Amino acid sequence: LVERLFPIGRSLTGQGVRDSLSILKEQIPELEICEVPSGQQVFDWTIPQEWEITEGYIEDEQGNRVIDYAVNNLHVMGYSQPLDKYVELEELYQYIRVEENQPEVIPYVTSYYAPRSGFCMSKNQRDSLKPGKYHMVIKSRLFDGVLNYAELLLPGKSNKEVLLSTYICHPSMANNELSGPVLATQLVRWLKGMDRQLSYRLVIVPETIGSITYLSKNLARLKENVI
Repeated sequence: LVERLFPIGRSLTGQGVRDSLSILKEQIPELEICEVPSGQQVFDWTIPQEWEITEGYIEDEQGNRVIDYAVNNLHVMGYSQPLDKYVELEELYQYIRVEENQPEVIPYVTSYYAPRSGFCMSKNQRDSLKPGKYHMVIKSRLFDGVLNYAELLLPGKSNKEVLLSTYICHPSMANNELSGPVLATQLVRWLKGMDRQLSYRLVIVPETIGSITYLSKNLARLKENVI
């Protein structure tokens, strides 16, 4: 299950989230996949537009791709605006994010709520770049769509609930958006075979905005039932 989910390009919204939830629904057929339209107010937040990316890369003067979203979906900053620009190395640095304290890793960086474009690579790779002209390309779009989340209730003899919540928005990071949904999925499959005294509710959401969305719709019930 982890291996199937790992390569999917997920974000706050979009097809990657839907594809991932559909795979989890194969494991738990009762899982309900919900959607909330872009622009809807949830407490003092607003459901964002969907983000779709088809391509993202940096090429050197010889046409060699220094980094490519198709190779690792962490290479493009999440929610990046479309970009097609030639720059010298010094200007390229302004678009690149690295993790200074872990020089071999590609950081995961997003710009969910500010219009920016950018790339991510290891510090070692950035430091190895030679002076010259580089071509930056991001083929993406933002459009009114939906935010998706999923929910399941396993009723017990009591209406009092245990709430299990996990995130589904980050791509290709085992410790975050893979261990959580996969472990929760297996836990629910185990709970389904039990004689349950309490009820159990699983919620799978994109982080922060998904939690706020779910709370805005279910706060009174959660306060009454969740123990």
